[in-house]
Amino acid sequence: MNRKTAFIKRFIQDFYLVFIVLFLYAPIATMTVLSFNNSKSRTQWGGFTTRWYTELFSSSTIMDALYTTLLIAFVSSLVAVMIGTAAAIAINSMKPFPRSFLMGITNIPMLNADIVTGISLMLAFIAFGISLGFNTILIAHITFNIPYVILSVMPKLKQTDKSTYEAAMDLGATSVSAFFKVVFPDILPGVLSGFLLAFTMSLDDFIITHFTKGAGINTLSTLIYSEVRRGIKPSMYALSTIIFLTVLVLLLITNFAPKRKK
Repeated sequence: MNRKTAFIKRFIQDFYLVFIVLFLYAPIATMTVLSFNNSKSRTQWGGFTTRWYTELFSSSTIMDALYTTLLIAFVSSLVAVMIGTAAAIAINSMKPFPRSFLMGITNIPMLNADIVTGISLMLAFIAFGISLGFNTILIAHITFNIPYVILSVMPKLKQTDKSTYEAAMDLGATSVSAFFKVVFPDILPGVLSGFLLAFTMSLDDFIITHFTKGAGINTLSTLIYSEVRRGIKPSMYALSTIIFLTVLVLLLITNFAPKRKK
């Protein structure tokens, strides 16, 4: 009876697992299949083809949007890491009350609705007479990326031993040299995590970008949105499939790469 009960319990667990996997990845699998469909119909199979991928890479509009997306994501993440790391160091050195107060203010942009942030930034740019375009998108992405960097760096700063920094200063190192040789290696994992998180958030953002972009410039998210409104093309399926496979490969490399022994 115990063996039968264990079998039933294991069967139910496996059924739930299969159901969850199908629920999450069936739409992506459908999109991947449609990216190789020779017909533009979503319900009729017209044969296997790769012409949508060829059309994707030959489209200057999509390639420009991809270049703009990657450039904004990289530059905004890099600037946000520098500002956010400096802000985290300053906040960490404060007394408990102002530190808690500033951390609470820092967390507001992450909890705030994206549409509120997007409209606020758009109104701010208009009020200061800044024309919407590439620069406004970049500033907006830097703005909402900084809190994520601070959130990633702060735990590593709390784990850092201040006495090592003071010892380096006593041994004749300058404040800059002591920081990069003693403190920075300790917080480097947090800095890298903040950069990757900011890069991901920038790539994924649509709402804030939609409100702060000008005419004639698109990121992948805004381009896909405009294509959906006019009737989505199969080349968008191909683009989404490539993005998914790229993320999947990176995750597999990260999870299954051999770890160094300490």
